[in-house]
Amino acid sequence: MKKIALSVLSIAILTSAAMAPAGTAMAQWRDGPPPRWDDRRGPPPPRWDRDRDRHHRHHDNTGKVIAGGLAAGIVGGLIGGALANSGGPRYVEPPPPPPRCWFEDQRVRNAYDGGWHMESIRVCR
Repeated sequence: MKKIALSVLSIAILTSAAMAPAGTAMAQWRDGPPPRWDDRRGPPPPRWDRDRDRHHRHHDNTGKVIAGGLAAGIVGGLIGGALANSGGPRYVEPPPPPPRCWFEDQRVRNAYDGGWHMESIRVCR
């Protein structure tokens, strides 16, 4: 249940930027008055008429696309979470205990003069 709640929360956070309203764009002349139209440049472009060009619009700004994407993300997260948790509990064997080691004194032959000396050697079982 905790994973599902975290999944839903993370999806909500990630999609909040898409749901935020965008500011309106303002086109203004900053370098003086707008240019005049004369015979060299031709006539000004026609004004956009919303009623005349209604069939040219490609979006309706009702939020259906955002709602569909949000719903698909939530459903996908729930299905992915269910698939990830479908294996049931997993039991892991504990690691083997570390070997028991100790030091023993042993006689070792000296390579320099052929004699013997005592040395501490690590023994593990």
